[in-house]
Formats: sequence, structure tokens, C-alpha cells
Amino acid sequence: MGIFKIEGGTPLKGEITPQGAKNEALQILCAVLLTGDKVKINNIPDIIDINKLITLLGNLGVKIQRNEPGSITFQADEVNVGYLETEAFKKEGGALRGSIMIVGPLLARFGKGYIPKPGGDKIGRRRLDTHFEGFINLGAKFRYNREDHFYGVESPEEGLTGTDMLLDEASVTGTANIVMAAVLAKGKTTVYNAACEPYLQQLCKMLNSMGAKITGVGSNLLTIEGVESLGGCEHRILPDMIEIGSWIGLAAMTKSEITIKNVSWENLGLIPNTFRKLGITIEKRNDDIYIPAHKDGYEVKTDIDGSILTIADAPWPGFTPDLLSIVLVVATQAKGDVLIHQKMFESRLFFVDKLIDMGAKIMLCDPHRAVVMGHNFESQLKATTMSSPDIRAGISLLIAALSAKGTSTIQNIEQIDRGYERIDERLRAIGAKIVRA
Repeated sequence: MGIFKIEGGTPLKGEITPQGAKNEALQILCAVLLTGDKVKINNIPDIIDINKLITLLGNLGVKIQRNEPGSITFQADEVNVGYLETEAFKKEGGALRGSIMIVGPLLARFGKGYIPKPGGDKIGRRRLDTHFEGFINLGAKFRYNREDHFYGVESPEEGLTGTDMLLDEASVTGTANIVMAAVLAKGKTTVYNAACEPYLQQLCKMLNSMGAKITGVGSNLLTIEGVESLGGCEHRILPDMIEIGSWIGLAAMTKSEITIKNVSWENLGLIPNTFRKLGITIEKRNDDIYIPAHKDGYEVKTDIDGSILTIADAPWPGFTPDLLSIVLVVATQAKGDVLIHQKMFESRLFFVDKLIDMGAKIMLCDPHRAVVMGHNFESQLKATTMSSPDIRAGISLLIAALSAKGTSTIQNIEQIDRGYERIDERLRAIGAKIVRA
């Protein structure tokens, strides 16, 4: 297991370009299974989770042609559906949360899809009911083996049939899976309470460029007119909004002057304004974000009536839950108090003990809420040794270590590598003192 050695307390300076969006890439790569034609995907992040999915696609028989860095052409003209029932697939598919999204395309095109219980971050219960209830609504037969947690769906002989459905939650991956299944179903499908995150919008735009007929993109009501087949296309993945938010927090905490390049402002939603509420100065310069060095710190803005600032996650266009860990760590060095309310996952805040060890003033109220008390708290965090429990907590601890006085060690950095591309190299390029060992 690798470690990072980080000498903190050094201001950084320079430009950094965000990688392609991990959460979008997981959906887009699964969608290549919907056609036998070539599909070229650009701006693919070179990270563990994405590379695992690419390997899985290759083992299914998808032809993979690597072009320039970040660009791959896929062709799923000889898919081996039988691989889904092998022991090798049970091990491989269960190692990655995003593998769940191969089920919809396989069901739509080949009439069946299987998946072992997917892996991913241990941040609380992550139900799959929305996915499979959607497939059942389209006419699929569902089976589940409780002994080995193996899920399966098969379409009837006549294929899937469009229908109206109301999702019980606005699940991003659930909506993506259902949409990919419905594009080849007979007739019209309407999906109400659909997720409308930019990742899902990108998927719908890509599918439409392949010949699908999806309307309502960007809203929570999607209408899908089934088509007989889809063709190839070329698609570019958006910059990763979670990484952009991470760099905003990093700049403020380390009192650094940083420009984040090519951020796709129109797809950032509430992210800039949420960080502004923490007192962070964010300037829009064309499609870049400029953050000046916060040498005098940053001060939390209270609500109009003087109440403590509350930052909570919500489905898009609300604030993304993937950035709450970042906001929490950034708030430890702010002047003022902040209530962090993580509604979706009951274990995502269970890394605050590591920040408390570094000197942060945080009160964990319950599994979903934490109060960060930064009032008159201007001393630096102190270095320590800690382990990364999941991707987002991992990057939060890395940011804390870069702002802390002394040398910190972060263990289990594979969790960070799952979501952040060559992060140590990119940080060293702007002056960070970080070594991988």
C-alpha cells in the first residue's frame, strides 16, 4: 500500500487543469455497449476506477484502441455476454461501484445483464433498488441470489417495452441505467424524478448523437422514444467539478494564488457560491477560476438573520454531496462556525477524528451532521499520520496536510488514486512538497 509524505505550510502558485469527470466517464464508458459501431471518447481520466471499468469492457470483448492520452476508441461489435456468468466476472464486477451501469446497456441490446454486488466507497448504505425497479417497469424479469449477492435481469422474448415511471429517488446512476435500457425499448418511456446532474445530461446528449430520441434533458422529466439501434459517435467528457471544488478548497487553505483552467463554468452549479459563503474569493476569468492568496484568511458569511451558516447536500442543482468533505475541511480554517449536513450517506463524515487530531475544532453531532467551530481559530493544523478511508475524505485529508505545519503521512492512498489523476505530480508542479512512497 502506498503512502504520501507531505510537508505542509507552503503556499502554492500556478495553474492547474482539472481532469475529465470521473462520474461522467463511468456512465459514458458503459454506454459504448449499446452499439457495435465505433465510439470515440475524449478527456478520459487516467484513474484506478476508470481503468478498472475499461479492463472490464475489454474482458467482455469490447475492442479498445488507445489514441492520444485521454482518448480511446471503443467498438462493442463482438460482446461475450457469457462472461457475465463466470467467476472471473463476479470478482471483477464486484470491485467497482460503476460496474452497475453495464446492466442497462446489456439488457437493452442483448436481453440480459448480470452484476455482483458492486464495490466502491464505504460511506454508508448504497441501495440499488431504483436501478432494478426501473428495469422491471420496462418488462425485465429480476432475480437475486442472496448467497453471493448476485443480481440479474432478463428481458422477455418480445424485448423491453416503454412505460411511465416515477423513481423513488433521483439516483444519478439509477437514472443513467434506466435511460440506457429505455433507448432501445419499444415505444415511449417517461422517467419522472430523474436525476439531472451535468453527468446525466452529457450521457443523454451522447445517446442522442448516437441516434436516440431523448427529450427533457436537464430537467427531472425525461421522455425517451425507443429506437431500433444506435450508431457510433465522438464525445468529450466535461472537466471534473469535484476536482475543481477540491482545488478551490486547496487554494484557500494553503493561502495560495491558483488559477484553475477550463472549468466549464455553466456546469458548476452552486459550487462557486458555496465556497464564497465560506469567505473565499473566486473570480471568473473567461472559462477559468482565479483564486488570490488568502493571506489574511477567510471569514464565514452568516445567514441574513445572523444564524449559523448551514451547508447541506441535495440533488442537482443543489450542492453535490461529493464536495461536503472538502467544505468541512476548508471550514476548519475559516473565521466563523459552519454546520455541515450530509443527508445522503451515514458514514461519509466518519473521518473528522483525523482532523480533530490535527487540531481542528469539530463536533460530530450524529452520523449526518457536524459543526465546525472556526471562530477565532487562526492557528495552523498540525501534521500527523492518517489513513484515507474513501476518495473524498482522502483528498480532504491531503488538503489538510498541505496546509498543516510539519510533515504528515497519508496511508492507503490507493483510495485517492481511484479518483484523482497523478495528483502528486500535478501538485508538485505548483509547488507542493509531496512525495509518493
